Amino acid sequence: MGSNALPRPVIRRKIRGLLLALVAGVLGVVAALVAPPAAHAAENTLGAAAAQSGRYFGTAIASGRLGDSAYTSIASREFNSVTAENEMKIDATEPQRGQFNFTAADRVYNWAVQNGKQVRGHTLAWHSQQPEWMRNLSGSSLRQAMIGHINGVMAHYKGKIGQWDVVNEAFEDGSSGARRDSNLQRTGNDWIEVAFRTARAADPAAKLCYNDYNVENWTWAKTQAMYRMVRDFKQRGVPIDCVGFQSHFNSGSPYNSNFRTTLQNFAALGVDVAITELDIQGAPATTYANVTNDCLAVPRCLGITVWGVRDTDSWRAEQTPLLFNGNGSKKPAYTAVLNALNGGSTTPPADAKPIKGVGSGRCLDVPGTSSTDGTQLNLWDCHNGTNQQWTYTAAGELRVYGNKCLDAAGTGNGTKVQIYGCWGGDNQKWRLNSDGSIVGVQSGLCLDAVGSGTANGTLIQLYSCSNGGNQRWTRT
Repeated sequence: MGSNALPRPVIRRKIRGLLLALVAGVLGVVAALVAPPAAHAAENTLGAAAAQSGRYFGTAIASGRLGDSAYTSIASREFNSVTAENEMKIDATEPQRGQFNFTAADRVYNWAVQNGKQVRGHTLAWHSQQPEWMRNLSGSSLRQAMIGHINGVMAHYKGKIGQWDVVNEAFEDGSSGARRDSNLQRTGNDWIEVAFRTARAADPAAKLCYNDYNVENWTWAKTQAMYRMVRDFKQRGVPIDCVGFQSHFNSGSPYNSNFRTTLQNFAALGVDVAITELDIQGAPATTYANVTNDCLAVPRCLGITVWGVRDTDSWRAEQTPLLFNGNGSKKPAYTAVLNALNGGSTTPPADAKPIKGVGSGRCLDVPGTSSTDGTQLNLWDCHNGTNQQWTYTAAGELRVYGNKCLDAAGTGNGTKVQIYGCWGGDNQKWRLNSDGSIVGVQSGLCLDAVGSGTANGTLIQLYSCSNGGNQRWTRT
């Protein structure tokens, strides 16, 4: 959805979910010990509070508003995830067939990365906001154009965007449960499957999502139709990783307490779920808290994105549906969401602890306390700074600062090990072994101090496991 999107029928839904229980894995040379859960201090921003349970709390960003310092100040402070409002849609990225333009999209992406945010991609295949040249195509020509568009956009952002809305709004509103009669649907009923298979080949590391509205109420025909499609895809091996629930709630499509059931039932199919475009007419604090708690109640709920920063930035400004007033002040709904996020993790994160090299006696360190994605780790004297405090999560991540993950930039010997916004990829998952090694799930290689170095500033890489002291670590 977005400020330029075509109007939709007034029917939408809600959001809540549980935790990503953060377990304390203590890596020892002899055995891995589990520390008792420790209570965490309340965070004072939405993104930091969500990160406590391994989630994000994001917003839609418009490139044309990035010159507004009040807008960017709130967005930078409060959110840890960004979705481009319109800039990554079809008409913006491929205005002429085969001629891609990423100027506006890159402006949003670069701002997000420079400010330490992860980025959701939105959207690759959609009946709306198509450029004129695409609207004039049909049949096999349109099918090939769709494939070409997915390949072109995903090639540009390969390895940079962790989660894509591959297909958007393919089901009809109402009680039929039918597919929407769009030009893409008329190319053949397999068009959604083809889009997902094309996306997987284009960027195998990205999470691939189906995204829709009016699918939050478990009893609705549209919800059930989407559920059947996702179940079929999972049974047949079609590469779908997540489902996005737009969650535009208003008087024509109010929040229903069965939204949590919807999230749970989709997650039970083996996909992640996310609230992707949340706004609620009048911004009632209780409803916002309910939606947040629904996400916190479902372990596979990745996070929440609100569709805009302030009411004046909303595509439904007249409904005052967001967490900030037009003047930038926080609404009661903001406080309700923050409180829910701070209290929502039933299994608090483990104490963050340093990871010390056995051979060097020095700690795994983010140089200069940087939070910039791509910063390579090194060894440094242990000092208990925040840039040396690592939490091992139930998902197998090693997190620093709450929302940055230990990340492998590749799979071969010599690959740099860096920090990057957490997005759930296997290159951000690690096995902490009883022999003291830390092994990348994707690569099978060990966390390694380059050249068996022991000095301050020695870089960290992936390398074939050898049981050397430069590849053995303890949690202290």
